[in-house]
Amino acid sequence: MTPIYPFSAIVGQDALKTALLLCAINPGIGGVLIRGDKGVAKSTAARGLVELLPAIATVQGCRFNCPPGAAAAVCDHCRDLKAVPISKPVPFVELPLGATEDRVLGSLDFERALKEGRRAFQPGLLASAHRGVLYIDEVNLLGDHLVDVLLDVAAMGVNTVQREGLAISHPARLTLIGTMNPEEGELRPQLLDRFGLMVDVTAPKEAAVRAEVVRRRIAFESDAALFRSSWQAAQDVFQQRVVAAQQRLPEVSLSDELLELISAICCEFEVASLRADLVIHRTARTLAALEGRGETTLADVKQAAQLALPHRRRRTPFDEPSLDTQRLDNMLDERQQPAPPEASPGEAPPPATADEETDSDAGGSQVFDGNAQAAPSLRLSQRLSQATDGRRSLAAYAPRGGQVRSVPNENPGRLALDATLRHSVTRTGGRLDVTRADLHEKVTSGKTGAFILFVVDASGSVAARRRMELVKGAVLALLGDAYVQRDTVGVIAFRGALAEQLLAPTRSVEQAERCLRELPCGGRTPLPHALALAERVLAQNRDERAPLLVVLSDGRANVAMGAGDAWEESLMAAKKLAQRGVTALVIDSETGVPRLGRARLLAEALGAPWLGLDGLSTQSLLLAIRNAGK
Repeated sequence: MTPIYPFSAIVGQDALKTALLLCAINPGIGGVLIRGDKGVAKSTAARGLVELLPAIATVQGCRFNCPPGAAAAVCDHCRDLKAVPISKPVPFVELPLGATEDRVLGSLDFERALKEGRRAFQPGLLASAHRGVLYIDEVNLLGDHLVDVLLDVAAMGVNTVQREGLAISHPARLTLIGTMNPEEGELRPQLLDRFGLMVDVTAPKEAAVRAEVVRRRIAFESDAALFRSSWQAAQDVFQQRVVAAQQRLPEVSLSDELLELISAICCEFEVASLRADLVIHRTARTLAALEGRGETTLADVKQAAQLALPHRRRRTPFDEPSLDTQRLDNMLDERQQPAPPEASPGEAPPPATADEETDSDAGGSQVFDGNAQAAPSLRLSQRLSQATDGRRSLAAYAPRGGQVRSVPNENPGRLALDATLRHSVTRTGGRLDVTRADLHEKVTSGKTGAFILFVVDASGSVAARRRMELVKGAVLALLGDAYVQRDTVGVIAFRGALAEQLLAPTRSVEQAERCLRELPCGGRTPLPHALALAERVLAQNRDERAPLLVVLSDGRANVAMGAGDAWEESLMAAKKLAQRGVTALVIDSETGVPRLGRARLLAEALGAPWLGLDGLSTQSLLLAIRNAGK
């Protein structure tokens, strides 16, 4: 078994460690989503948490983690009078991205069906994770079929299975911990809201801190046992804090005034989900328990809001998960201002003392800094395109991809052997006698969406600015509903002497918005350079999906790659792309008279459709892209 890096040895990342500890103390918070770049200890921290969790009481051999004396309705094992109570570590179950529904939900127990001729339930990962942690690495890449399953279970705390003659339910109360890299695409909003807390993790900026991270990691890899033993005392302290906080939590109080403040904060930040109010309430109480206090404070509410609100404030994919902390501070500062005593009828209010005037000028805050300049209110982007029309390719019945489920089919294209055998032994009462009526077909889930590479002429021609604006609008619109479309988009711009990859292939709206915020224009037209770069980018695309190349140019190439003619080099590069089977679309931006018509010739060399830029809008470009990609 691979040794686990000690949670206490993680350098910095205080917000991440706090969020994980809170979820360990109070599973009712709903888990935590960890967002960040590669290699910033997301997975290390999540896996390290399990060693800090106190053991749970269950029954020896139970596959549902039933508490002693409280067997699940489906658990025959725990209803046996000879069941032996034991103590075991809290379950920590990893959900693979390619898991089938049978593996996650559970299915017919094939072995018992063969031996005993009866239908029995084979528990899945959700049963294994009951009363523990379900960890999903790269949760934003999780298939839609599994997302739908998790939404149901997270909402009800119960897993219900109805298939192959089985109709059972079992408890599945679990803490979700997910990690993701935003550059690889966003998470569906419905699942995003199910995570109680969210933490953004970045690599340390200080050289000394980074050096300490590397130093500890090298020591761990050199001798894991020695390294773990050197951190055992710190691990014990963390675990003792978790146990003490769990015991203290039921006694922690939160005043009605703070409860009203929590709701006021959610209203101020326009949070639609009432789950936010509940999560802040639970998190604030848990923070107090973690700090050894019996009463929740204003500081607890502030910290809880900072963990629970950023991912719930997004109205469109263009809005980065964030919280205006100055605005939050101002709200809390106002709550700290003591109300002036009510004057008797006809009596003027008492004058303020010098001390009171000073406190008022300073913001009147004794907890938070009220001197900073208030940040302007955030405005929500309304640029989300309405031109989406569902997934570009089917998630189910895809010719390739992982198995999702199986369905009866007397003439299956892809035989689901396990489901076929299960159906046979169930129908015959334990005998293996396969007939056509038992045959089942695999339902698979392929990678949906499309890889679209834009090659944009940013040279000094009249239409350069128009081209770039059109591409920016199209890219952001394609990514605007990325969690449904699963599109991956890249952008190459060419001007001056060379072509440049402005946007590496991504499904992240945020990254695209940052890269395309200021688009350079001007200079000459190195078209052959751009087509050569496009070929290299497409060659690096190892996705099973066929890419789509969208070229926006007037075709007036005037910068050659070698000593030859730039236009002839462009045609040769286009023909080479066509020979590779690249699907393309050419948007002609030529204006004025005379017109050379080179973009149309470029389209012919690519074997691609040709469209004129005149009258072309973002919406019509999206439609053309979808038609070309079919």
